[in-house]
Amino acid sequence: MSSGRKSAVYFGLLIVAYVVYLLVGAGIFSVIEQPYEDALRQELRAARRDFLSNNTCVSDARLEELLARTLEANNYGVSILGNDTRRNWDFVSSLFFTSTVLTTTGYGHTVPLSDGGKAFCILYSLFGIPVTLFFLSAVVQRIMVVVTRHPLSYFHRRWAMSKSNLAAIHATCLALIIILLLVIIPAWIFVTLEKDWNFLESLYFCFISLTTIGLGDYVPGETQSKEVNPHPQFYRLAITVYLLLGLVCVLVVMETCWELPHMRRLRQRFYEENYQELDSETTNIIDHDQMSDQLSIANDVIDRPPSIPSVLEQAASIRQNGSSSPYTPAPGSAANGKLR
Repeated sequence: MSSGRKSAVYFGLLIVAYVVYLLVGAGIFSVIEQPYEDALRQELRAARRDFLSNNTCVSDARLEELLARTLEANNYGVSILGNDTRRNWDFVSSLFFTSTVLTTTGYGHTVPLSDGGKAFCILYSLFGIPVTLFFLSAVVQRIMVVVTRHPLSYFHRRWAMSKSNLAAIHATCLALIIILLLVIIPAWIFVTLEKDWNFLESLYFCFISLTTIGLGDYVPGETQSKEVNPHPQFYRLAITVYLLLGLVCVLVVMETCWELPHMRRLRQRFYEENYQELDSETTNIIDHDQMSDQLSIANDVIDRPPSIPSVLEQAASIRQNGSSSPYTPAPGSAANGKLR
């Protein structure tokens, strides 16, 4: 079977596997969540019947109208609860909103109310999202040099370990560090700051936010009163900085894993033939760089003066010329002087 036909078969299997994964996930979520949905709907209907029976002056139609209007306003981030004094469109809250829009997190807890705001959001995102992707790509590539490429090159020279194995170990350690610093520790911090959240809910928020899923069911500071959080603007600003820095770190980990030699070989199975050949050339360049590094390490181990050719160089010369020549020290070298 040709490589092009083989990659087409692999790609078809990939599509089937992804569709099956979607169906399995949908089935599991349906089994887990549907009983809770039914129980909550029955609880709300019972509470509505009790309210109407205890307040006979309120008609069912007027209550229905009030609830519909309240839920509509809540979808826009506006609440009519007596203790809710927060504002969604002051400068810091607007900054938080723009960060979630441009990073495509989109919690959905705050949305434009006016037609002008909706039109500006379209134009702002149309230009801002590509610029944000370009900005994040540039930042990630610069960080990759510091946290991935330089450490790999240093430890490869120092330990003479295979770059593929070293890269896998490095990616694993980097992922564990990022999980600890940006998911586990912030989750514990949110448990102390958000009184209504337990650790699982805080962990859920950190993961959903840093992966830009942004469901919006948990947003920090939404249920806090002025007494609990006397500086809500500073708190919202800190959350914005955390989300942006966390997203950059997550992208660094993903890029590090994406560049693993094992991932490159796996990707080649699903590429078209032309792109597969291009990626193979890239892999060959990487392998050539690894051989060059190994040659440099061997020369450092020999620790000879520069004028004396190394054993590896003589062996390469013998393979090229097809004949061997006696070893002759360079004139004036330290080794030649000792032989005399």
